[in-house]
Amino acid sequence: MTPGARLSAAIEILADIATRHRPAADSLKDWGLTHRFAGSGDRSAIAGLVYDALRRRASSAHVMDEDTPRAVALGMLRLERKFDPGAIARLFDGARFAPDPLSGEERTRLAAADLAGAPPWVAGDYPQWLDPYLARVFGDERVAEGAALASRAPLDLRVNTLKGDREKAAALLGHLGAAATRWSPVGLRIPMAADAKSPAIHAEPAYLKGLVEIQDEGSQLVALLAGAQPGEKVVDLCAGSGGKTLAVAAAMNDRGRIYATDVDKRRLAPIHARIERAGVRSVEVRTPAGEAGPLADLGARADLVVVDAPCTGIGAWRRNPDAKWRVRPGALETRCKTQAETLDAAAALTKPGGRIAYITCSVLAEENGDQIRGFLERHQGFALMPPAELAGALGERAFMFRRAALVGEEGLC
Repeated sequence: MTPGARLSAAIEILADIATRHRPAADSLKDWGLTHRFAGSGDRSAIAGLVYDALRRRASSAHVMDEDTPRAVALGMLRLERKFDPGAIARLFDGARFAPDPLSGEERTRLAAADLAGAPPWVAGDYPQWLDPYLARVFGDERVAEGAALASRAPLDLRVNTLKGDREKAAALLGHLGAAATRWSPVGLRIPMAADAKSPAIHAEPAYLKGLVEIQDEGSQLVALLAGAQPGEKVVDLCAGSGGKTLAVAAAMNDRGRIYATDVDKRRLAPIHARIERAGVRSVEVRTPAGEAGPLADLGARADLVVVDAPCTGIGAWRRNPDAKWRVRPGALETRCKTQAETLDAAAALTKPGGRIAYITCSVLAEENGDQIRGFLERHQGFALMPPAELAGALGERAFMFRRAALVGEEGLC
């Protein structure tokens, strides 16, 4: 496909997303099924255009003064891909399968594209209703934070230390540019350019043999900071597909017992294959069935309960840019209620002297610090663990983390 044809396809898919209010992945999949002539390179390039347009939807619509799929695509090419107006005009030339030529108004707006004076939610590319919530956390920095969350995420991998070390994994993945992560002692990062095709990690021998798992560095860090020790009894209450379950198992050197469950059995489905590939024996999956709870027999005997709570997912916008335009104000209230209920359930599973590791992929105070303070008011037998005490899990990076934690300790709940 020509570059112009790829842009036409991206605009078509953006229109489908807007009209049918569906996830981008679903629209991309359907388009691929009905356009089988498109090769893998074409599909990857089109997906990149679609996701970049969704990342910069608000700012693109602002500079083009129109919130249509075509306008958003045009604004994205100017703001995100940094194309000059002439280069954009050559793509929108009306040739076969290419988008219609630019209008005079479009040329003018592309030439004058500027976000100076734009409202924070436009310059930061996030829903307007979230502005007061982000202002509470970040103040005047919320535009910069929003813009950072609109950028493309790198590809992070966690080295499964049950099968090898980071040096071995880095050597096997050297052709992809894999390098050690800054904070996680078991992480590798593969940088991704804005228009780069994602590498086929699932086909790499290091992945197939269980040496590496795809996992963001932040998720690796929280699994380490949970402080699970060999021989302990651990409950992963919201295990999903098992990413943090396996990270905790590796931190425990696969010694002890981890009970992995989730309220939605469909989210648990991938965990079984991942456990087998990772060579983990300490995990027991408890799938919900019938009226009895899957953990009813455990009582208050867990050394550690991991709560990777359902949340608005704001912290994962880089990886799921369409999600930020689908989240609605009512979702925050619903998530906060679920989080409180899940924390209360975790308390009932924790033995005296045990710990709860509360995790979200949100940056909102309502889902983080507020939840912890509410929990401590309801369960006065629990106390907050200072983050500096947990930093030893980061190895040689612990000193840097301790310094950061001591500077802003009250904000790390």
